Amino acid sequence: MRTAVDIQNYLPHRAPMLMVDLILDVNASFVETVFLIKEDNIFVANNTFIEAGLIENTAQTCSSIVGKKYFFADDGSENENVNVIGFISAIKNLKIHSLPNVGQSIVTRANLVSKFEGDDYTLCTMSCESLVEDKILLECEINLFIQKTISTVL
Repeated sequence: MRTAVDIQNYLPHRAPMLMVDLILDVNASFVETVFLIKEDNIFVANNTFIEAGLIENTAQTCSSIVGKKYFFADDGSENENVNVIGFISAIKNLKIHSLPNVGQSIVTRANLVSKFEGDDYTLCTMSCESLVEDKILLECEINLFIQKTISTVL
């Protein structure tokens, strides 16, 4: 069953760095997202969504599988005041076939290849593709590192 979920429930990203609108489908090993490219997006140049935007969209899509571990408890309730950091540790076999334009919606799919979980961190490898309609824009494999951080109040 496919139910659209706000990506902000799974990631710490906020505008202007939020490059995914909704999670269309997610489970422990697969995620599919959608993102509408708007004219004011920071990764738009000459009416085209540039390569860095495609990569960031893909990374955020992948992060949503791992991010839900930190933002939701096992019983499905939301964890409050959670802070995480994450970064791409490697991109392998990156192929950018085409760049989308303003007004187009990207569908990005990622499959979990491997995952290692520590107490407060996760390392994972994801196989990814981004499409507009049936046209492949990007294919790659991404390694991500995500870590829960301790917030300090001064």
